Amino acid sequence: MSTPPNLPDGVTLRTLVAADAAALAPLNDAAAPAVPVTPPDDIARLIEIAALPVGLERGGVLVGFVIALAPGADYASENYAFFSARETPSLYVDRIVIAESERGNRLGQALYAAVFAEAERLGLPEVTCEVNLDPPNPGSLAFHERLGFERLGSQATKGGSVTVALLAAPASR
Repeated sequence: MSTPPNLPDGVTLRTLVAADAAALAPLNDAAAPAVPVTPPDDIARLIEIAALPVGLERGGVLVGFVIALAPGADYASENYAFFSARETPSLYVDRIVIAESERGNRLGQALYAAVFAEAERLGLPEVTCEVNLDPPNPGSLAFHERLGFERLGSQATKGGSVTVALLAAPASR
C-alpha cells in the first residue's frame, strides 16, 4: 500500500489491525445510518478478512478508515453478494468513515486513492460500493459521483429497511 498524496499536515495513513476495532467502533457508529452500527468484534473480523483495511490518524487518534474486500472473501453481506455475482471482479468498499470533525479535509479522497491503487495492484478492474438511498445520503452520492462512480442498480437490504444504490468505478484512474 502506498501513501496517498495530499494528506493534510499531521494526518498519517496506516494499516489497521484487529486490535483497532475497539477504537473504530465509536467512529463507525457515529456515522450511522450511512454505515451500519457494528460491534467491535465484527469490525475486527472485517479487518481480518479485508484486502485493504486502512485508517487515518491525527495525533495518534483514528479519524477515518476504509475497509475494502477482494473477491472470494468469506463475508455474508447482501451488497457484497451482489457485486460478487457480477462478471467483473472488484475491490468492494464495505465502509468508509470520516470523523465529523474531519469532514471537508479531503480525507475521503485520500482513502479512496488508497482503494483505487490497491485495486490496480490486485489487477481488479473496478472499485464497487453502495450508498444509502433510503435513508437518504445525498452527500455521499455526490461525493462518489465526483470520484467517477456510476449506478449499476439499487436493492433493498436489511429486510427492506434500507435501500442502497449499487455503484462502480473503473480502478484505473
